[in-house]
Amino acid sequence: MNPKLRWPLLYALLSMTLFWNCKPKQEKEDNFEVKYTKTVPQEEKVKEPIPVDLENKGIGPIESLSFPEQIDEDMAANGESKFNALCMRCHMIDERMIGPAMVGLYERRSPEWVMNMILNPDGMLREDPIAKALLKEYQAVMNNQNLSEEEAREIAEYLRTL
Repeated sequence: MNPKLRWPLLYALLSMTLFWNCKPKQEKEDNFEVKYTKTVPQEEKVKEPIPVDLENKGIGPIESLSFPEQIDEDMAANGESKFNALCMRCHMIDERMIGPAMVGLYERRSPEWVMNMILNPDGMLREDPIAKALLKEYQAVMNNQNLSEEEAREIAEYLRTL
């Protein structure tokens, strides 16, 4: 055999063998075709729901906060502009995004928890069980915006209007 033809011929035979052995096995019985393929079951990830906890005050400087019955419209307006400038990158009002939706927030979290998350996200993500669960769920770290308590309170007031 010509040495120049040996390698291409061996390559062609090897390619045909691999192709023949890699395709799904088929059998025909009485005009009925059966295909055998390997299937690997996919595990479903079981997500634990983030708990609703209105008693948890979080980790940070705010130990007690109670909202007045009436919303302070000026404070809420200032909070809205701060929210739009700082928070809308990750939070939408009524849709999940990089972070959770904000609508109904005070039905899930205490005012102190919200304020502490705004003022001390690093400490909350390290120590607070709900913040840790949110981090696990969203796979995104909330950045510290270095806001004053007054600025955080304005955002918290705005969140009451949603």
